[in-house]
Amino acid sequence: MKLLIVEDDTGLHAQYKWSIKDFEIFYAIDKKSAIEQIKNNNPEVILLDLGLPPDADNATEGLAILDFVMTHCPGTKVVILTGSEQHEHALKAIELGACDFQQKGIDNELLNVALKRAAKLQQLEFEVRKLKENVYEGSSLIGTSRLMQVATREMTKIAPVPVSTLLSGESGTGKELFAKTMHSLSGRKGEFVAINCASIPGELLESELFGHEKGAFTGAHKKKIGKVEQADGGTLFLDEIGDMPMELQSKMLRFLQEREIERVGSTKPIKVDVRVLCATHQDIKSMQTKGTFRSDLYFRLAEFTLKIPALREREHDVVDLANFYLSTYRNELNMTHSHKARAFGRDSISAMLAYDWPGNVRELQNLVKTAIVICETDLISPADLDLTLQKGMMLLPQHDDDGHVQTLSEVRLEAESKAIFRAYKKSGRNVSVAAKILSISRPTFYSMAAKSGLIIK
Repeated sequence: MKLLIVEDDTGLHAQYKWSIKDFEIFYAIDKKSAIEQIKNNNPEVILLDLGLPPDADNATEGLAILDFVMTHCPGTKVVILTGSEQHEHALKAIELGACDFQQKGIDNELLNVALKRAAKLQQLEFEVRKLKENVYEGSSLIGTSRLMQVATREMTKIAPVPVSTLLSGESGTGKELFAKTMHSLSGRKGEFVAINCASIPGELLESELFGHEKGAFTGAHKKKIGKVEQADGGTLFLDEIGDMPMELQSKMLRFLQEREIERVGSTKPIKVDVRVLCATHQDIKSMQTKGTFRSDLYFRLAEFTLKIPALREREHDVVDLANFYLSTYRNELNMTHSHKARAFGRDSISAMLAYDWPGNVRELQNLVKTAIVICETDLISPADLDLTLQKGMMLLPQHDDDGHVQTLSEVRLEAESKAIFRAYKKSGRNVSVAAKILSISRPTFYSMAAKSGLIIK
């Protein structure tokens, strides 16, 4: 990791060189050389002396450098060095975006701790930004619901760790997009290679995975490199692993144990370095009991299991996803200047929130694209989405992006509305159970439901 030290006292440069560890160090002595070093070397961390000439007492040069960093490379972490009389300047630097400040003459060990802490913060924020980039590319990872936060947090932790991971979840929840994001965060240099075990006949799947030699079987007119070999140095994603034939499971187990393969028609082993991710919507544990999936293979594949939540469990994420797809598909369909299908109406949002989405994100994608095509007005209706307002749906307040500041009563009503809607849905649309969840009486629940627009009858 690169560290830029901005210090006009060149006598201290040698001291920093031997006392600071685990960084590639560059030096600057003034604002001009600091900006040049930032542009040329893009350091992750900067140790900045605020008191630079020609106006050391007022820290104008140091604060100007900090302002440049925050404007042009805000991901860089800046640790301020300040004299005892510059406390106010240090606080100003924190306000501008510095992550820490230390007194000049600080113990070397403490300085190393401060710099490593800044480096760790920079690395974590970089990983979050990278994750968000992949999230918006993949779109299905968009979401702020609690279950999505849990899933993405676990994914981020496990992504750099070379363990085989099972992605478990219903069809259409975005398991492959999670897998792609894990690969992009893993640091592996090879390709991401995916294969759907359910879409290829069992007799051909072995050749697809491990490849074959010329003449290995009828129709094998030339040598073929399999998916495992293609993924060498990268990630192999086995979708619908539960559909892998039993006779092939033993060969997959050997590959996972030995990290080598043999092409069909060959006896020469080939070493491969592959991270294996797999996914299924089936209950693999029950398949083991029935004898349709090998237990030893399961334990090799599921060194870590990541649960992907269903869309119906993700609360308001459905609205964020729908808006993302609305923008994406309007661009794809060249409708950016059209006044049709510009937004979802209040009743459409209510319908989407109440619907159970058996097809998950994939179903949402299809309904939004269809709605854009058939909608004749600026607001998409529930009918355009092939959804209807029914029991359990709630007409949520519609807020226009006009800078309106809600009153406290409006904020309270909105919060109460979401709470009773969530409780009513969680209860299976049972008023008594929903009231108990909220610790209120049935009459109070009915009264709040009426104010909120929740459809009960």
